[in-house]
Amino acid sequence: MAGAGNRPGNAMPSIRNVGIISHIDAGKTTTTERMLYYTGRTHRIGEVDDGEATTDWMAQEQERGISITSAAITCFWADHQINIIDTPGHVDFTAEVERSLRVLDGAVAIFSAVEGVEPQSETVWHQADRHSVARIAFVNKLDRAGASFDAVLAQMRTLLSAEPVALQAPWGQDRDLRGIVDLITMERIWWNGNGTTMQRRPADPADPELAARRDRLIDRLADGSDEIAERYLEGRELPAGLLRAAVRAAVASGRLVPVLAGAARRNVGIQPLLDAIVWYLPAPDELPALRLVDRDGRAADLPAVARSAQGPPLALAFKLQNDRESGPLSFIRVYSGTVRRGDRLLNLSERRTERVQRLLRMHANRREQIESVSAGDIAAAVGLKFARTGDTLAVRQAAGRQAGGRQGGGGRSGGLLERMRFPLPVVSVAVEPHSASDAAELLAALQGLRLEDPTFSVEENPETGQLLVSGMGELHLEVLMRQIAERTGIDANAGKPQVSFRESVAIAVEHHERFDREIGGRAHQAGVGLRVAPHDQGGRCSFDPGRAAAAAGLPEDLCAAVARGVEAGFSSGPGFGYPLVDVSVELIGCDYDQERASRFAFEAAASGAFVACCRKARPVLLEPVMSVDVTTPKEFVGEALSSLQMRGGAIETVESGHAAERVSAKVPLGAMFGYTTDLRSATQGRAAHAMAFAHYAPVRG
Repeated sequence: MAGAGNRPGNAMPSIRNVGIISHIDAGKTTTTERMLYYTGRTHRIGEVDDGEATTDWMAQEQERGISITSAAITCFWADHQINIIDTPGHVDFTAEVERSLRVLDGAVAIFSAVEGVEPQSETVWHQADRHSVARIAFVNKLDRAGASFDAVLAQMRTLLSAEPVALQAPWGQDRDLRGIVDLITMERIWWNGNGTTMQRRPADPADPELAARRDRLIDRLADGSDEIAERYLEGRELPAGLLRAAVRAAVASGRLVPVLAGAARRNVGIQPLLDAIVWYLPAPDELPALRLVDRDGRAADLPAVARSAQGPPLALAFKLQNDRESGPLSFIRVYSGTVRRGDRLLNLSERRTERVQRLLRMHANRREQIESVSAGDIAAAVGLKFARTGDTLAVRQAAGRQAGGRQGGGGRSGGLLERMRFPLPVVSVAVEPHSASDAAELLAALQGLRLEDPTFSVEENPETGQLLVSGMGELHLEVLMRQIAERTGIDANAGKPQVSFRESVAIAVEHHERFDREIGGRAHQAGVGLRVAPHDQGGRCSFDPGRAAAAAGLPEDLCAAVARGVEAGFSSGPGFGYPLVDVSVELIGCDYDQERASRFAFEAAASGAFVACCRKARPVLLEPVMSVDVTTPKEFVGEALSSLQMRGGAIETVESGHAAERVSAKVPLGAMFGYTTDLRSATQGRAAHAMAFAHYAPVRG
């Protein structure tokens, strides 16, 4: 067994940036607490049910028994530094998972051996796919009645399209679980009461079940290793180091997902999981060089950025958090070079210069001051006043060289790290303070919270002064409003949840708008032709200058004015007044007279052309449609189906699991308010459901 070693030097090969991901209640935080205890980071095991978990430090997390925000914490194991981010499992807080996976190099996906692969497990798995994050899996709760290790492997193949390979197997079953069997070393492993003492003994190689499991493991590894295939066919010994190297190579290529077994609550399987993180997940310098993008998110024709501590500093701000003691904290992942306390950084996204006053190593809500953070590592910076989630940061001098067109600080002029994309809010509530004197303070607090949470938005009606806040679900908004009350002491009234509608267009339309006026004794003239068309872009709108601007010789400042005029219309469609989604806009022509042209004229002409196009393009009112998964005992399948169909749901699949039935459907969000109570009533409290945004669709009727 590898043990908790000394802190390594800040060398990239000894760092592992790892996220813990899963469905709610699969055991993420319980597993993380054991990892922190056995690595020596904590001196007692904090239990979620007691409200004492280290990573669930917020008062609401302790009260509700769920993770709400991602918590970063650093521990050390076998002379390796492991930066762990424990992410929420509830779909309402999916932004925390998204921004964590964006900066992580590996992940541990935890599955309950009873419930198997649950809906949010699928969501976070596909998020990890999108970011090419290497994964290992940990099948938890093998001590529970109805647990099935093999059923989880089967579901990983069918539901996740993954290729799981079991490196371990449970020793015993359900409540008779005694430990695990290591299929690489063919040893039985068991633990004492608090899990600190791990004991081993050789397993019987003639045991037919274990022999079959090991043969399957060797067969899968032999597909990627000629040496393993030759040794196996010749009957020669297969060293553990050779097998582990093959597993590591398979994880790096994405060919296989190693699966481990355990029961975190019983302290079973945690130390081998830590070993697996060190052995199989990649170090930062083993990943491909970073490709840069331009300000529109398109691939930039620039040199890739090497992940090296020797290069010019380049970092990504991936999370903002307000701290009562230190003020705003900007969590940064450094990809190149070293950022030091006192450095002046150029925010390439905002084109603003700011200074790093302090650097902190975060341990959930506790912190340790450090002097520098190097490539491959994660820290929190104090003093970045202009940083926003997804901003690219570089050292000022290196960034200045960028502006001159020479490589430095991560590339040439215009090169940024790819920004993060978050889902759009789907639920809104109206918020009013008890007194008019609290209105300004409430609005300021809401705006501050919006900077921390990219899936939260706030709008003020200019006529009524009413505040409308939007988020990912009822729980999300409830948590956020509680945070506002705790920070400001303002207890605001919140209305009933409402659906956040969107607007789009049904057909492609072209329109040419001319603006010609004399204002203040000066002529302002412009002509802008636009083409507006529906286009599936994941809920976004886009503007493409096309070739028209270049053909007409339109200067950059006038082209930017056209973009402003178009993009201003994205927030309020001319048909129904709701924000536009899935609309593409292209500049197809422009009239440019150098003597009469002005930015004001081109912005006005573009705005008029865009509104005219949208009005003629058959505006369509859209509502959010949710993917709903109901897990229920077999005797209540009929009730579950009926409850969804009564709400206008389209049933997609009904699958039989080893412990329960799973019903999947698509249901309009507006029909899902209050569904939790109705489902519990119909199934005697034995069914549960999970819901995630699927797409926008035309409103029924």
